[in-house]
Amino acid sequence: MNVRFLPRDSLAGRFAVAVVLAVVATWSLVGLFDVFGGVWAQSNLERTGLLDEAVDMVRIIEAAPAPMREQLAGAATTPAVRVDWYAATSPVSSVFDQATDEAPEHSREVMEKLLGETPRTVRILLPGGSRDVLMSTPELEEERLKYPHAYMLAVQHFDGSWLVFTVPERLWGLPWRDRWAMWLAFLTVSTGIVSAIAARQLVRPIRKFAAAIRLFGTNPGAAPIAEAGPTELLGVIASFNEMQGQIRKFVAYRTAMLAAISHDLRTPLTRIRLRGELIEDDVQQARLFRDVDELQAMVDGALAFFRGDADEEAVTSFDLPGVLQTIGNDYADQGIDVAYRGPARTVYRGRPFALKRAFTNLIENAVKYGTPPTIELICREKAITIAIRDQGPGIPTEALERVFSPFYRLESSRHPATGGVGLGLTAAQAIIREHSGDIVLSNLPAGGLEALVTLPRTA
Repeated sequence: MNVRFLPRDSLAGRFAVAVVLAVVATWSLVGLFDVFGGVWAQSNLERTGLLDEAVDMVRIIEAAPAPMREQLAGAATTPAVRVDWYAATSPVSSVFDQATDEAPEHSREVMEKLLGETPRTVRILLPGGSRDVLMSTPELEEERLKYPHAYMLAVQHFDGSWLVFTVPERLWGLPWRDRWAMWLAFLTVSTGIVSAIAARQLVRPIRKFAAAIRLFGTNPGAAPIAEAGPTELLGVIASFNEMQGQIRKFVAYRTAMLAAISHDLRTPLTRIRLRGELIEDDVQQARLFRDVDELQAMVDGALAFFRGDADEEAVTSFDLPGVLQTIGNDYADQGIDVAYRGPARTVYRGRPFALKRAFTNLIENAVKYGTPPTIELICREKAITIAIRDQGPGIPTEALERVFSPFYRLESSRHPATGGVGLGLTAAQAIIREHSGDIVLSNLPAGGLEALVTLPRTA
C-alpha cells in the first residue's frame, strides 16, 4: 500500500521543507563559524581544562614551603602557560591587591567554585585596560613587552602571596553564554530568511488568484485562472473556474432571455398602435398612443440596457481624467459648461466605454434635473473617487436608494422626453459595481445632489 504523508506540493509539504531548510541553514552557519571562526570557535574556557590545571597548581604551591614556591612555579611553566609566584611583600603583590577584575563574572565564579568554599581573591585580567597598567610596573615591564596579548589569572594564597598564570595567546573560544547567543542569532537569521522565501513562494500563487478574482469582477468574460500552486490552492482554483463558467452561462442565458422578451414586445406594441388608428375618440386614441410610446421607450431602453450588459468590452488601462473631460467637452459643444477638477492624468484599468456610459448617465441626470454639474476626481492610495455635484433641488431622502431600481422615476409625468424610462441610474450602478466600486447619492447641505463614485485603485 502506497501511503504519502506529505502530498506533492502541498501546504504541509512546503511547511515541512521550510522547517528542514531552516534547520540545515542554522547548522550550516554554525559549521562555517567552526571552520572560519579561528580561536573564537574553540571550546570555552571551562572545557579546555586550563582552570582545573590552575586549581591543582594553586593547591600544590600553597602546600609547599615558601622558599620552594617560586621554583615550583617555574617548573610548572609550559609554552602554553607561564606560572609565576610573588611573595606577599613583593611590589607585584601590592599591585595585584589594587587591580580590578575585568573578566566576565561567570568565569570568576567558576574559578572560585573550583578552589573550594574558602574565600579567595581571584583576578582575571584581559589584554588592555588594567592589565597593561599593572604590567607597566618595573617588575612586569618585560612581561608586557614579551606577551602583549597575554591573558592573566592571579590567585591569592592565604598568606597574601600571589600565584599568577599568564597565557601568551588565547587558547579558548567564546564563553558559553555568548556562544548560545550567537547560535540563537544564527537560528533567527536562518529561520527568518528561509521563512521569508517560503512565504513569498506561497503567497505568489495566492496573489495571482486574488488578482484573477478581481479581474473576473470587472470582466465576467475573463479567461479561466491558470491552475498553479499547492494542492489545496489547486482545488480552490478548480472550484472557482467551475463556478465562473456556471455564472458566465447563467448571465448569458439571462441576458439573451430578457433581450428576446424585450424584442418580442415590439410586435404586439405595433399591433396595438395599428388598432388604435381605428379608434374614433381622439382623446382615447391620444391616451392609448401615449401609453404605447411609453411602453416602446421602456422596451428600447431595456434592449439598450441588455445589449450593454452583454457587451464583452475588453479590460484595458486608460486615462480616467481623459474620459471625464471628453464627456465635459461633449456637453460644452451643446453650450453646457461641465467643470472638472482633479489630476490631468490618472491611469485606471477597466472598461473605458462602459465607464463613460455610466458617468454620462450621472452627468445627464444632473443636467436634466439640476444644474450643469462639477466633476471632481480624487486619487487615494487604494481607491479613486469621482464626485458629481449639482445645485438642483436634490432627491427626497427616502428615494436616494430607490432611484437605482429599474424603471423607477421621480418625475411624475412618466413622459420619456422629461423623465426617461428609469434605467439610467440602474445601468450606471451596474457598470460601477462590475468594476468592484459603488455609487452613493446624498443631498448637499447647501442644496443640490452629489453622486459619489468609488472605484478600487487598480493601476
